[in-house]
Amino acid sequence: MQQPINDSHRRTLDPIATPERLLLGPGPSNAHPTVLQAMARMPIGHLDPLYVELMGEVQELLRYTWQTDNRLTIPMSGTGSAAMEATLANTIEPGDKVLVAIKGYFGLRLADMAGRYRADVVTIERPWGEAFSLEEIEQALETHRPAIFAIVHAETSTGICQPMDGIGDLCRKYDCLLLLDTVTSLGAVPLYLDDWKVDLAYSCSQKGLSCPPGLGPFSMGPRAEAKMMGRSGKVPNWYLDVTLLNQYWGSDRVYHHTAPVNMNFGMREALRLLAEEGLEASWSRHRSNAEYLWAGLEGLGLEMHAPEHLRLPTLTTVRIPEGVNGKAFTQHLLNEHGIEVGGGLGALAGKVWRVGLMGYNSQRANVDRLLNLIETELPAFRGSAPVAAAV
Repeated sequence: MQQPINDSHRRTLDPIATPERLLLGPGPSNAHPTVLQAMARMPIGHLDPLYVELMGEVQELLRYTWQTDNRLTIPMSGTGSAAMEATLANTIEPGDKVLVAIKGYFGLRLADMAGRYRADVVTIERPWGEAFSLEEIEQALETHRPAIFAIVHAETSTGICQPMDGIGDLCRKYDCLLLLDTVTSLGAVPLYLDDWKVDLAYSCSQKGLSCPPGLGPFSMGPRAEAKMMGRSGKVPNWYLDVTLLNQYWGSDRVYHHTAPVNMNFGMREALRLLAEEGLEASWSRHRSNAEYLWAGLEGLGLEMHAPEHLRLPTLTTVRIPEGVNGKAFTQHLLNEHGIEVGGGLGALAGKVWRVGLMGYNSQRANVDRLLNLIETELPAFRGSAPVAAAV
């Protein structure tokens, strides 16, 4: 006899309805409408010949976007943090020394992840708003002699873009792999994996690529691949094991897991649109709109956190003026105007706003809309937050 159904958690709900939002925070950003249309298509099988062909297109366009010839360039089935973990899981063996350069929140995350794979983690640090010099990096490499050196190119928590000239050469000199976080730079900020001698890189789908969150682009160069293949044991993470994923994304097409087919539909279209625009044009668009934002904010008397020569075109950190309840103002923007602006993380919590202009959202009209609201409505938040904003 069938057991009675427990209906205590049953709910009658209306179909999902979400408000219109302009996402000008640290991510996700608004996806391109063409990408959303692609994702709404009927799924096909993850071993369907048409899908297999699409997989190859995604890989090739990711190589273009990263400016690399790396064979192992794939979108991980997961958000950027999954791709981040994959770079470490596949290359770290217990006891390996991993040097992490920390200048913000996501450097801390790299160190935490590396430790979970039983690496011997050592760190160098800069204040949250500065970058590392070549001299500092070389001194640390010479002192610690790591197997892997990990650094964030575009630090989302601070708005700092790390200069990369010479770092890859230093890693070759001291015989270590160079691991680079490109989460907030891929597709929007100049990136040259091969020229910079980057061995491992990861990113996300929801920022410069104008796609919703759900995929984590990953790239592994020949030196990193050799280290992975020389492991004494299995990669300690089955889902992110590139030795297995390579059999699916490589020529054999051996089933590993059910791929997020529709996410890859979206990624394919996002990368197609980026290639159609051209990398140089995309980089130039992001830079131009960021400079327009910086000039507008400074014209309103606001102060940038990052020095101009290190500022990210995709993510601007602007200091919250003295006497302003920063969280109340961002809640007001969201609740009254449907605009999301981010707050600070870690050492910058409560001190900065983070304004993102990434991918499809990097448009002058979006900058004008935000600047107009700051000009007309921020004065009411100086001194004490209005009652309406605190609700």
